[in-house]
Amino acid sequence: MTAIVSTVAYLGLEPRAVEVQVQLIPGLPAFQVVGLADKAVAESRERVRGAVAAMGLALPPKRIVVNMSPADIPKEGSHFDLAVALGLLAAMGVVDPESLADYVVVGELGLDARIAPSPGVLLAALHAAELGKGLICPAAQGSEAAWTSGVEVLAAPDLLSLLGHLKGQGLLSPPPPGEVEDGAHGPDLRQVKGQETAKRALEIAAAGGHNLLFVGPPGSGKSLMAACLPGILPPLDPAEALEVSMVQSVAGTLAGGRLTRTRPFRSPHHSASMAALTGGGLKVKPGEVSLAHLGVLFLDELPEFNRAVLDSLRQPLETGTVSVARANAHVTFPARVQLIAAMNPCRCGHLGDAALACARAPRCAADYQAKVSGPLLDRIDLHVEVQPVSAADLVLPPPAEGSAEVGARVAAARAVQTRRYEGESARTNAEADGALLDRVATPDEAGRRLLAQAAEAMRLSARGYTRVLRVSRTIADLAGADTVGRLHVAEALSYRRQAPRS
Repeated sequence: MTAIVSTVAYLGLEPRAVEVQVQLIPGLPAFQVVGLADKAVAESRERVRGAVAAMGLALPPKRIVVNMSPADIPKEGSHFDLAVALGLLAAMGVVDPESLADYVVVGELGLDARIAPSPGVLLAALHAAELGKGLICPAAQGSEAAWTSGVEVLAAPDLLSLLGHLKGQGLLSPPPPGEVEDGAHGPDLRQVKGQETAKRALEIAAAGGHNLLFVGPPGSGKSLMAACLPGILPPLDPAEALEVSMVQSVAGTLAGGRLTRTRPFRSPHHSASMAALTGGGLKVKPGEVSLAHLGVLFLDELPEFNRAVLDSLRQPLETGTVSVARANAHVTFPARVQLIAAMNPCRCGHLGDAALACARAPRCAADYQAKVSGPLLDRIDLHVEVQPVSAADLVLPPPAEGSAEVGARVAAARAVQTRRYEGESARTNAEADGALLDRVATPDEAGRRLLAQAAEAMRLSARGYTRVLRVSRTIADLAGADTVGRLHVAEALSYRRQAPRS
């Protein structure tokens, strides 16, 4: 007899149905796992052997063959353990195979038969819902799986209690959904003294979802202002929170099934590798750009990143997805992020200050800034020169406006965009394509003339021209204007980096 148990393999955020087929064949005792399994899956036979022994059962003196079908899909991870164990117990007659037919099974086994957490349970629950089946998962992740409506979730702490439930002895209680946390928003904008132009640019970036670059000397508040951004962004709506949680589930960072409405804020160190930033590795995992999906990716000391690593962000920033190519599979992760970057004007950081600048100025500034490629800079909508903070600024009282007041204006502008783009693929002005901008962001006559003149004088690329229109539309939204005017275009152009002349 062949026992069959349903489980799932993960290719990025795409769950693939997998059948674990277990058969006991007469012959010399052996335990073999086939079906394009990686080392973690192949080692499951030892964990399953230990778990079965911990329950006081002995494996039959036969050849045990476990086939994972379809055999051409890569099987990675330890979450197949529980499906292999249940399939083996069904083949041994310990549990009725029919009782497993209506479940998708995921979970890692310990040698003492405990069921340990494994990444991707939320995706497995969504997959089970599509199939009209229930889900068997670790008890520690029952709250995570319970977020999927209409799915029966059996969250078991160990294999023995799961078998008792399947036999009708000692039923398991259905787990409650995890808590929804508002989360911490970080520092308040009231902590920022001076820097009115930079704070205005930060508000525009938050309102339209635009990428932003701060250029200024050390200690001018660039990192502080970037850390303030989550506090003025609107919270995630339920659909967005589910998207973010799916990425966290695959990455194994969704602790206790708790969902958060605060947008992600990721700040990798400049020594991060390409795999760490965009995803990949021996077992393909989402990188920082995907963990920041629908949130903020903050890159401090931008030129200190490896240039190839930075240029790997060009495609995700344009398309909102990142594709990791492997010989046996192509994995795609979502990466719709808002990039906030900060850099010093030169290596010493004091360009323009005759008392502190190095002897190589201004040549050192040109060499330092050239470490960031022009195509990447062209994808950043707002470029802001941050001035040093003077002692006079520091003794001033806190600003009248903080994150709450700015966040209210940002929320109002985002609400306008939500109504405007209802039924469209774009969610914010930063995501609107050219055809959509022609309908919603065409400037008035004076604005068109100014934009045409500036495009010629500043040598704007087609991408740069489109991004000026997007920023202009956001500035008009903050002002409550239906039409993009000359003043809105002028302010948007003031934040645009001018191409260097040859």
